[in-house]
Amino acid sequence: MLIANFVQKIIENTDYQEIDRVYLFNKVQALVGDGDVEEKDGNPLDQLVDLAVSRKKIPDDQTSREILADQLADLMTPAPSKVNDLFWNKYHDSAKAATDWFYQLCIDNNYVKKDAIAKNVVFSGDSSYGHPLEITINLSKPEKDPKAIAAAAKKRDDSYPKCDLCLENEGYLGTYGKNARSNLRIIRMNVGGEKWGMQYSPYAYFNEHCIFLDEIHEPMVINQQTLTNLLQIIKTFPHYMVGSNADLPIVGGSLLSHEHYQGGGHRFPMMNAVIKKELTFAQYPDVTGGIVDWPMSDLRLISKNPTSLIALGTEVINKWQKYSDESLHIVAEKDGVLHHTVTPIAHKDDDQYVLELVLRDNNTSEEYPLGLFHPHADKWHIKKENIGLIEVMGRAILPGRLKAEMAEVKKFLLDQPNEMAEIHRDWAEELKQAHSDLNEGNVDDLLQQALLDVFDQVLADAGVFKNDEAGNAGWDRFLAEVK
Repeated sequence: MLIANFVQKIIENTDYQEIDRVYLFNKVQALVGDGDVEEKDGNPLDQLVDLAVSRKKIPDDQTSREILADQLADLMTPAPSKVNDLFWNKYHDSAKAATDWFYQLCIDNNYVKKDAIAKNVVFSGDSSYGHPLEITINLSKPEKDPKAIAAAAKKRDDSYPKCDLCLENEGYLGTYGKNARSNLRIIRMNVGGEKWGMQYSPYAYFNEHCIFLDEIHEPMVINQQTLTNLLQIIKTFPHYMVGSNADLPIVGGSLLSHEHYQGGGHRFPMMNAVIKKELTFAQYPDVTGGIVDWPMSDLRLISKNPTSLIALGTEVINKWQKYSDESLHIVAEKDGVLHHTVTPIAHKDDDQYVLELVLRDNNTSEEYPLGLFHPHADKWHIKKENIGLIEVMGRAILPGRLKAEMAEVKKFLLDQPNEMAEIHRDWAEELKQAHSDLNEGNVDDLLQQALLDVFDQVLADAGVFKNDEAGNAGWDRFLAEVK
C-alpha cells in the first residue's frame, strides 16, 4: 500500500527521529486524501503527489505539486534543531563527516534535486590558457508554469520571506511566485562574530554546492570583513572552497540584496591554474603568490597565516576600488558612483590558505552598454548574462535553450535540414569554413569545443588586464600602487 509503505520507510530511518506510526499515516492521508492504493515502481513521492491531484486535494499545477512534495519530504526529515545537533556531533569526528551526512540527508529528503540535476549537460575541454574549462547547460531548474505565473499576478506579495536566502525560508510552505521550502534545513554557525547559516543548493551547479548566508537580510558588500568570513569558513570546512560574488551590478551575481557566499567540494579550473608572475610583499614576508595565468585578472595570495592574507587582501581591495588606468579604459568612479570591486575566493592547499582576488570593473560605454568587461555582443548568442563567481573560476552556466539550439546547429554543420536560430548563423558559418572534415563521428566533440572556445573568449572579455603586453604593463602599474 502506497501510504503505508511510505510511512514504513520513514519509520525505518531511526537515525533521524522517532515518530508515531498512526500519527504519520494520518498526516500523509490528510495531505493526499483518504484511502490507500497499491504502490507502483518509481518514486513514491511522485506517486503520492499524483494521488493528491487525482483526488482533487491540490490543483494540477507545478507550484502546488512542489509544495505538496516538499511537505511530504518534510515528514521524513528531522526537525531543524535535531539536524543541527546531529551535524555538530558528527563534526567532532571530522568536518567532512558532518557535511557528508548533511548532504546525504538533503538528497534523501529531495531538497537537493539529484534527478533534476542529472539532466544537466556537463563537459570540459581545452582552453587557450592550457587549463581545461568546464561547461554546464542548465536543464535542472524547471521553467515557470504559466498557471503559476497567472496565479502569482493575483496574489499580494507580503514580503515574507524577503528573498530566497532568508533564514525564514526554512520550513516555509511556499506559494505562487515563492519557492516551497518545507524540507529545507539550515545549519546554524558563527561567521565573523555574527549568526550565519549553511545550506545546500537544491539545483546544484557543482559537487556539494552549498550557500553560506547571513542571518540578517542586508546587501552584499566586499571588504575586510568578507575576507575574514571566507577564511574562517575555510578553517571550519577545510575540504571546501568558498567565494563571494562581487557586490556591484553587471559583475555581481543574480542576488545582491542578501549577503551570502557559495562553496562546495569542487576543484575549479582557476584553482589549478599556475602563477605566471611571482610576487613578494615586503610588509608581509609570510605571504607568497602572484598573478595567475588566467583570462580574468586574478591575484593569488598564499600563506599559513590567515591574518596576513586578510590584511594584504584588504589593501588590494582598497587600492583597486580607487584605481584608474584610462589607457586601459579602467575607471574607478564616475559621477560619484564606484565601479570597482573584487570577486574573492578562498580555499586550502595542504596546510596553506589561498586567497584569490579577481579584479572587477562594471563600467559601461556607448559601444558596450552592458559592460566593458562583460561578454561582448558577438558572444551573446551563447552567453549574455553576468559573469559571476562560478564562471569566474572556469565553469560556465549556460541557459537550457542551448541544448535544443545546438542540436539544430549540428544539423546545419552536417548539411542536414535544420531550424537553426539566426543568432547562431555567423558563428556556425565560421565553424563550417574552419572544419572541412565534419562528419557524424566528430561533430559533437567539435561543437563542445566550440562552446568552450566561446567561454574562453567571454572570460577574456571580462578580464580588466588582458593577456598581452599592454595588460601586463597595466598589472605592473597597479601592483606598484599596492606595494
